[in-house]
This record gives sequence, C-alpha cells and structure tokens, in this order.
Amino acid sequence: MSALLRLLRTGAPAAACLRLGTSAGTGPRRAMALYHTEERGQPCSQNYRLFFKDVTGHYISPFHDIPLKVNSKEENGIPTKKARNDEYENLFNMIVEIPRWTNAKMEIATEEPLNPIKQYVKDGKLRYVANIFPYKGYIWNYGTLPQTWEDPGEKDKSTNCFGDNDPIDVCEIGSKILSCGEVIHVKILGILALIDEGETDWKLIAINVNDPEASKFHDIDDVEKFKPGYLEATLNWFRLYKVPDGKPENQFAFNGEFKNKAFALEVIKSTHQCWKALLMKKCNGGAINCTNVQISDSPFRCTQEEARSLVESFLTMKM
Repeated sequence: MSALLRLLRTGAPAAACLRLGTSAGTGPRRAMALYHTEERGQPCSQNYRLFFKDVTGHYISPFHDIPLKVNSKEENGIPTKKARNDEYENLFNMIVEIPRWTNAKMEIATEEPLNPIKQYVKDGKLRYVANIFPYKGYIWNYGTLPQTWEDPGEKDKSTNCFGDNDPIDVCEIGSKILSCGEVIHVKILGILALIDEGETDWKLIAINVNDPEASKFHDIDDVEKFKPGYLEATLNWFRLYKVPDGKPENQFAFNGEFKNKAFALEVIKSTHQCWKALLMKKCNGGAINCTNVQISDSPFRCTQEEARSLVESFLTMKM
C-alpha cells in the first residue's frame, strides 16, 4: 500500500509554461488514477518530453497502450465485445495535449519510441499558435483519442482526401481547464472535417463526462443550444489559425458543417481499424513508431525493461 501511495504522488506536474489558467483546487479524475506522467528534459525546450506510466509504474505508449474505449473488454488491447447501451458505447479515453487558453503546440510524438508528449518544432523553433482575436490560444482543451490513426495511404470516402498521419484530434468543450498529459473520459458529440493542406484532419467535439454540465450534452445540437456561438467560434478558429504564419485560410469538407454523434462514431471506428492494421504491421506506417508494451500480438511489442531502457536512453541523449 505504501508503495502505491508513493506512486500516486510521483505523477509529475505539467510544465510551468503549460499551467497558465489552471483552475486551483481541481482534484484528480477517475480516469487519471490509471495513468501518470513523468517529465524528462527542460520545460519549454526542444528536449522536453512527458512520458506516460500505468498505475503499476511501468512506462507505456499513450498512443498505443491506452485503450480507445472506457472500461472496454479487451483482447490484445483491442475491444472485442459490444457495449451494453448507447451511453457506454459513447465513452472514450482522451489524452489532453494542450490546455485551454494556452499557445504551446504540444503533441504526442508519433515518431518516437513510447510516443511521449513534446512541443512541436518547426524550422528549428518551438511552435506557438497565434492568438486569433478575440481568443487566447486554443479555445478548448485539445488532445487526441488513443488507438486511432488517420492513414495517409487511405482516401476518406466522405472527404475524398487522404488522412493526416496522426491520431484523431479532440476539442473538449467542458468548463474546466485541464492539464497537459491528463487522461479523461469523454462523450463524443459531433465532428468537423478540416482539410489541412489537402489532408483530412478530423476534429471531434466532445465533453468531459465529469464536467458539471455533461448530462445536458448528447449530440452536436446540444452544443449550439447550451453553448451558443461555440461551434461558430470553433469553425472560425480552425479557418484562421495558420493565417498569422503566412498561410492561406484552411478549408473544410461539407461546407464547414458539423456532423452529428452517429457520424463521428463511424469516423472513430474507421480510424481505430486503421490503427489496428498499423499495430499488426498490415499497412505501411512510414516513420510512425509503433513500440508498445501491452498489445500482445503486435510485432512491435516490447518488454517493460526495454521500455524503461528507451526512456533512460532518451535522457542520456538529450541531457
């Protein structure tokens, strides 16, 4: 018991540069008890990484080892049984990469072993998104669903564009400001099809199930009903956020229409199937690093000792 208590206290806090606006006194959420983070390197630098551990203290890949579905019955890390009801079917794990109102573009490092979170680097510099008037940084808690992948070799039938080679993105619209590296349970409400430089870049709209208002939200229409203007702001933000960097406005499939929950769930299902093929080496993943600890049939699986060695090797190389 004492060892477990020490473990629960060792989850490293988010970097100081990522804490801006964090609500004081917000306690741990039920999902977060299963996963903890460990900082390596200097915050706000190119060598900073946020590695993930499970409740036993073993390193894992958040991309591959955290299940897509909440409380799913699994075989080799992949859900195999149907949900008992619609509410259960709609509960997913979300990995928070960027807290609301912050500007640092943090992301899962898909090409690195164990896929820690790092800050995106462009042209040798850390990337920060510009403030799009009247907003400050990202206007939602922004992150991703684990065990999903938008295959750049597969053309999406509804958008006629190839995938963007990343896990599927999530915009969490709840009232709480979350922390980089938090793993929360979300309800999916809808989806937006951003076309980013010719690639399909889906943006899920979701809400933290532990949000005080979560019971009000069941589908995309509820967002407009209870948070009027939020969807319009989301569309405008994604249209304009690259313009300050000298790029043209982004485009959207479906004329920028937000699709409903049922549509979104089908997109998630499709990207999960692409991830399965990736982890079982049934497609070309290119530079994507598929190292995992828990997918027993995957040819990319490593031992806990090998995972720890990978993290220590990173520390040796970067320090």
